[in-house]
Amino acid sequence: MDIKQLKFLIALDQTRHFGKAAELCHVTQPALSMRIRNLEEELDLVLIERGQRFEGFTEGGERVLAWARSVLAAYDGLRSEAANCRGELVGNLRLGIVPLSSLNPMALVQPLFQRYPELSFQLRSMSSEEIVDGLMRNQLDLGLCYLEHVDPEHFESLELGTTRMGLLYDTRHFQFEQAELSWEEISSLPLGLLTRGTHYRHSIALNFSSRGLDPRSILESDSTMHLVQAVSTGMCCAMMPLHSGVESLSEELRILPVIGATTMAPMGLLMRRTEPRSALAERCFEAAREIFMEEAD
Repeated sequence: MDIKQLKFLIALDQTRHFGKAAELCHVTQPALSMRIRNLEEELDLVLIERGQRFEGFTEGGERVLAWARSVLAAYDGLRSEAANCRGELVGNLRLGIVPLSSLNPMALVQPLFQRYPELSFQLRSMSSEEIVDGLMRNQLDLGLCYLEHVDPEHFESLELGTTRMGLLYDTRHFQFEQAELSWEEISSLPLGLLTRGTHYRHSIALNFSSRGLDPRSILESDSTMHLVQAVSTGMCCAMMPLHSGVESLSEELRILPVIGATTMAPMGLLMRRTEPRSALAERCFEAAREIFMEEAD
């Protein structure tokens, strides 16, 4: 058994496709399939449900996969720790990010890259709940998420402020003379909204329901880009965070503040308190504290 076999197994879980997993790992598909079969033979356990294509993991395969993630995280942590002892910061920072907030994640990633050019970054768009779970399972190093229901005994957090919301629209299809819009005004507009189940969407729903309003939602997506594309066609407007930079994607896009529109909980950067916690996560968390303090000044 070696680390590459575990990486192949995790890549297969991420892509759910042998060919795409091989491409992700920069090997041929036969080579990846052979190494996974070798792992099955060594463990004397069938890990993969096979048919004409990948059909999923067996029950034993799911349990082995969980161990593979832990072993790989420990391996990456060990390498980062050794580099840290040499006075270096290298490795892959696994960062979970909620899809919509007033914080542009590049405000953190770019300064980190400038400070530590040997770093690489793996960014994943996830709900706050998924980020908390990923940190607990050691599948993420840091998380940018809403701080609702975050247990301070398990997580160290850096609060980054409340997200204010506005209405994103395309000037070719909609025109507004007001400097700000009310919830009553936007409730009658065709809206594109983030998929239900996220803190951001729940905050929007709570704002509407507390005013006795029933918004006209015509499109839902878990992709910010899909919402922006729908707005650009004139199909709808969308509730987007202020200061996220999304309106800069097109000359025709504008965003107007909505009166009293904020998320229920503030955004924050999270890091787990308990071991195993890599030097990479600790150094980047402290660097983030400095970066955001400099911006505040």
